[in-house]
Amino acid sequence: MKHLINKKLKIDGLDLLKQIQDNSIDLAFFDPQYRGVLDKMKYGNEGERQKGRFRLIQMEESKIKAFILEIDRVLKNSHYLMLWIDKFHLCEGIYPWLLDTKLQIVDLIIWDKGKMGMGYRTRKQSEYLLILQKKPLRAKGTWKIRNIRDIWSEKISPQELKLHPHSKPKGLQKALIESCTDINDIVLDPAAGSFSVFDCVKEKNRIFIGSDKRY
Repeated sequence: MKHLINKKLKIDGLDLLKQIQDNSIDLAFFDPQYRGVLDKMKYGNEGERQKGRFRLIQMEESKIKAFILEIDRVLKNSHYLMLWIDKFHLCEGIYPWLLDTKLQIVDLIIWDKGKMGMGYRTRKQSEYLLILQKKPLRAKGTWKIRNIRDIWSEKISPQELKLHPHSKPKGLQKALIESCTDINDIVLDPAAGSFSVFDCVKEKNRIFIGSDKRY
């Protein structure tokens, strides 16, 4: 896998995953490219108020499941997948994505973005990070930082949002990398967007494997 390491690859994430050995990844991040709320709710002004996100092509449910099956294959036992979801998927549930895997939901972090978004009733201000662990489940020895709160407040700079409309909080990503991996461990992000996970991995002296391709 040396040819994949520490590069901003521009290939299909599934093609990338097929090149990775079984049980070789220490931590994975996955932010499926979907617009669940935008597509389901039809606010009417999506194209004007969220131009960047609206231009992205939604990743089909079957493709999301294919990604998760491959992540399950390459992830080491008892290691973690950090899965970003929105309010729609939080309420509807994502268990069909986990069928035929050894992944189980073990925790949830609410990301308070500090910025009010759209909404028919309540206004969106949060996104959700599901923490999944590949069986066998255990906390001891797999989670080192004990002061990560389940509500994480962090704003994204306008510069980051210009790079990618799905930009995620680097402070949270760095805390999770530090908590769940050791120096020189391998961190995977097969739908890397602006490669913010790569930036965090380099800062924490881990190894990155990831790719971004607009679906």
